[in-house]
Amino acid sequence: MEKLIITACICGAEVTKEHNPAVPYTVEEIAREAQSAYKAGASIIHLHVRFDDGTPTQSKERFFECMEAIKKLCPDVIIQPSTGGAVGMSNDERLQPIELMPEMATLDCGTCNFGGDDIFVNTENMIIDFANKMNARGIKPEIEVFDKGMIDMALRLNKKGYIKSPMHFDFVMGVNGGISGTPRDLLFMANSIPHDATWTVAGVGRCEFPMAVMGILMGGHVRVGFEDNVYLEKGVLARSNGELVEKVVRLAKELGRGIASPAEARKILGINN
Repeated sequence: MEKLIITACICGAEVTKEHNPAVPYTVEEIAREAQSAYKAGASIIHLHVRFDDGTPTQSKERFFECMEAIKKLCPDVIIQPSTGGAVGMSNDERLQPIELMPEMATLDCGTCNFGGDDIFVNTENMIIDFANKMNARGIKPEIEVFDKGMIDMALRLNKKGYIKSPMHFDFVMGVNGGISGTPRDLLFMANSIPHDATWTVAGVGRCEFPMAVMGILMGGHVRVGFEDNVYLEKGVLARSNGELVEKVVRLAKELGRGIASPAEARKILGINN
């Protein structure tokens, strides 16, 4: 079985210091949290950025500051900016970080209810436009899917040449409006992608560690971090993203999976840096 790639989603766009005081906002805090995850065993930093007051932004300038600060502390880590941004942002806003030529970036492959009146919009034409712009820059897309139909969309666009093979999927499970985070549903998702594709599972909230265990056992990869869950266990706030990564490393060790370095992750994912 391949070594386990751990992705750390260190801050997201929605979680706040009111949820957990360790959630990073400033450039220095974001770099610190990236380093804590990297030292614990994460080879990919899934990156959203904030202004100092916690407001989410897709500003290219803010991404540049944060990415440079992370590279100083974690020189070989894979930095994966989000092009999802936050609900309500325009396409041009969301795409700003790809101008910085990262190795990877996220590509959301469908529209999803996000609770209440929030709708995360990704039309087919938007997905094609985002994919074309990533392809033109040689950026590997991480195909983010919140339900089975989004896998089908990615497969259709792969056949049409917009999304290149081999594909890498991120199954985001347990979001209000998306697929539930259960072993049954993870098996369904993993069995719905091509044999040459790789995948990561991101369990949201209480689903985080059960889905991590499933991902480890099934030969997939795992995402954890404050974007998805701020608790180390029920009622116990994690003190850092590194603590969440450390727990996955312990689980993987018990279950016989080695942890991929950034160089090994690049090889598994077919990234040429």
